[in-house]
Amino acid sequence: MEHQFVTNLQSNQNIVHKVCTLYTNDKDAHNDLFQEITIQLWKAYPKFRGEAKFSTWMYRVALNTAITLYRKSKRTIRTQDYDSVIFKIKADEYDETEEEQLKLMYKAVKQLGDIDKALVFLYLEDKDYREISETLGISEVNARVKMNRVKTKLRTILNP
Repeated sequence: MEHQFVTNLQSNQNIVHKVCTLYTNDKDAHNDLFQEITIQLWKAYPKFRGEAKFSTWMYRVALNTAITLYRKSKRTIRTQDYDSVIFKIKADEYDETEEEQLKLMYKAVKQLGDIDKALVFLYLEDKDYREISETLGISEVNARVKMNRVKTKLRTILNP
C-alpha cells in the first residue's frame, strides 16, 4: 500500500505544487503546505476507494487542505510579495509579455475567494465541469454558473 501511494504521489505531485503556488506567496509557505497536503493525502489514502481517478481524489484532498489551512490562518503571515520574486527561465523564443500577463492573472486570481480560486485552478488545468464538480463537491450546473461569475469578476479586476 505504501509503495503504491508513493508511486501515485510522485507521478501526480505537480498537482500539489500547483495548489501550493495558488495558496501561498513564498517558498517556505509553499513547502509547509506541500508537506501538510502530503500528510493529509497519506492519512486519507486508506479511504481512497478508486471510484474516481487518483488525480481527481488528490485535487480534492489538496484543495480542501489548502482551503482549511488558509481559513484557519486568519492571523497575518509575513509573506514575500509575488512581484518581488524573480524566477524566470529564459528561452530564446520567450515572450516577456506572456509572463506579465501571467503575473497579472495570478494577482487577480489571488483576490478571489477560496472556492473561486480552486474553480479557476481546475478550469485552467483543462478539467471538464463534471470533474470540477466532483472535485469541489458541487453540482455540475453550479460549477458552470460559478465559473461564469468568476470570469466576470476576473474581467472586472483585470479591466477596471
